[in-house]
Amino acid sequence: MGDYMLLSDLQSKDIINIKDGNNLGRIVDAKIDNVGKIIYFVAEQRKLLKKVTRSGDITFNFEKIKKIGEDVILVDL
Repeated sequence: MGDYMLLSDLQSKDIINIKDGNNLGRIVDAKIDNVGKIIYFVAEQRKLLKKVTRSGDITFNFEKIKKIGEDVILVDL
């Protein structure tokens, strides 16, 4: 994909937690600060997932992403 990736590219990939193999869903949003830096991504909630924020969304930052593949994003949550 070159030297950059669009948010829409990330939104088409399933998010897999490498600790337990759970499919956490897909990215649906991102929180961005006033200078354009992504603070964290927001993923849709899966019914079987127990670790969610108060709003029911799963959030993670770039440091939690271990690998971005063709079809999946591997995260360590």
